[in-house]
Amino acid sequence: MISVESATPVEQAAPVDFGRRTLSVRRFGGRVSLRIDVRTLIVTAVLVAAALALAVVALGLGEFSVAVPDVVSALLGQSGGAVHMVVVEWRLPRVLLALLLGAAMGVSGAIFQSLTRNALGSPDVIGFNTGAYTGALVVILLMGGGYYAVSAGALVGGLVTAALVYVFAYKKGIQGFRLIIAGIAMSAMLASVNTFMILKASLEQAMSAAVWGAGSLNKVSWDQVLPVVVIFMALLAVLSFYGRRLGLLEMGDDAARALGVRLEGSRLVLAVVGVALTAMVTAAAGPIAFVSLAAPQLARRLTRSASVAMVPSAAMGAFLLVASDIVAQNLFAPVQLPVGVVTVSIGGCYLVWLLAREVKRQ
Repeated sequence: MISVESATPVEQAAPVDFGRRTLSVRRFGGRVSLRIDVRTLIVTAVLVAAALALAVVALGLGEFSVAVPDVVSALLGQSGGAVHMVVVEWRLPRVLLALLLGAAMGVSGAIFQSLTRNALGSPDVIGFNTGAYTGALVVILLMGGGYYAVSAGALVGGLVTAALVYVFAYKKGIQGFRLIIAGIAMSAMLASVNTFMILKASLEQAMSAAVWGAGSLNKVSWDQVLPVVVIFMALLAVLSFYGRRLGLLEMGDDAARALGVRLEGSRLVLAVVGVALTAMVTAAAGPIAFVSLAAPQLARRLTRSASVAMVPSAAMGAFLLVASDIVAQNLFAPVQLPVGVVTVSIGGCYLVWLLAREVKRQ
């Protein structure tokens, strides 16, 4: 049974709305029930549709321009020859990675902003992006490893950084402010280490590491897509069990403990998943900044919800990264910019807007 109801019942005769409208879904005699906020559902659907529409447009842009109907035909397997090769074999891996990595960054940002209860609590501010980059640089510059070795290095670097930030921020538990301060300090230190390693490397290695460090989707292929899909699905499976605890943790430690949540264990699992998502993105495309920071907050403002949510954040992240990649490919054509350059610019504009908004409040 599916019904539309008000989150707070109205007992007065006047048609006054005291709450947000929700969809209530009940199955198996009421043993399985789900309540979905209508505005959040609509906003998420619009963001997903917009991201997919931009993806179709991106598949047709480039030196070999393809019309949208021909792009759709190629995706459905109804076109062959040059159109199929350009759209499916060359451009589709890049667009799919933009969607997947953008969604992963949105989810990761939502996790850490929820855990820290702070809009600045994103992986790129706390330093996990930088730590993953350090691990990847060690493999690239010192070991000369391939794609999977770099991926493993990024994951190890991100997890070690998260562990160090956790240790430095721990004092009878974890508080969001301490975690952010410790993360900023760790990020600054690791940035210096990364610069030192690049300066000591050969010119060819340094140029390759610097371009990769800007965050780029250039020259990606199907080889990078399958590992991202597998890892992303595995991490989402973990979040399906722990994701609901984020809302309980936001209520405060005492309330969450009273509702049966194991505080530190839940925080640890969620933090590891968030770091793994960040490391996955860094391994596939380099440290792409500001999407994790901006996507959850933009989605929260569109949904007008009290806190960040993972699904709208994922949709917003996918939309932002696909849009940024379109700009990176075509703004200075035929030169293709690293997508990280565009996301940093967008992030800078977002921070300026946020600061201006806070000044007006005072």
